[in-house]
Amino acid sequence: MKVSLIITTYNWKEALKIVLESVKNQTQLPDEVIIADDGSTKDTAELISSYQKNHSLSLVHSWQPDEGFQLSKSRNKAIARASGDYIIMIDGDIVLHPRFIETHIKASKQGWFVQAGRAMLNEQQSAHILKGNQSPHFFTPSLKNRKNAICSSIMSVLFSFKRNNDKATRGCNMAFWRDDLIEVNGFNEDFIGWGREDSEFTIRMLNAGKNRLYLKFSGVGYHLYHKESPRELLDHNQKILDNTVKHHLARCDNGLDKYLK
Repeated sequence: MKVSLIITTYNWKEALKIVLESVKNQTQLPDEVIIADDGSTKDTAELISSYQKNHSLSLVHSWQPDEGFQLSKSRNKAIARASGDYIIMIDGDIVLHPRFIETHIKASKQGWFVQAGRAMLNEQQSAHILKGNQSPHFFTPSLKNRKNAICSSIMSVLFSFKRNNDKATRGCNMAFWRDDLIEVNGFNEDFIGWGREDSEFTIRMLNAGKNRLYLKFSGVGYHLYHKESPRELLDHNQKILDNTVKHHLARCDNGLDKYLK
């Protein structure tokens, strides 16, 4: 099984650098890393170029012009460039536990997609980590949702469960089969601005007959602190989600297929 890791980013090269360092330290490396860049300036491109030149990671920069928050479009373009059978997707502010990729692969199974959790770093701890002074871990002071920092194969088997609804949906740490993404046509690009795109995607996957594994004590990631995104388009996005739920849609029209031609 070939694995692609997609990392979304927008104009926060300091966080992206820490995330890429955590990728380098994995017990099992992904076969490729694709940076889904929603219009960052050239300093992000320079950082990625330096990793391409100086590290053994297979690293692809998927960039699009900055035309506002278009996360779904950025993700779809990255998915289209992915060559992996299995795709793990994180945000560019999720620092990975060393066994992150290894445990995600162990949790993969046909007909299922995965929702994993995150432990939350506060502003002070995030600033400390961004300076390169330490890597986050279970004993990091003031860690919120500390239980989500436990990595245990045995506990993961015991406590992971099927959760076939869109509750606690977080696109910052998910995994899916590429063929399943193609079936539902990826992420819905009718979503502009922050909010509800991950829930709508989850509903379509469930409507297509896929099961969602709520992964516990595996796929551990640490979320760097940042201010919340503007939510002025949330009402518009909620209507898109409501329509998908009402009509039991399993596929969106404005999605991944346009990049696969």
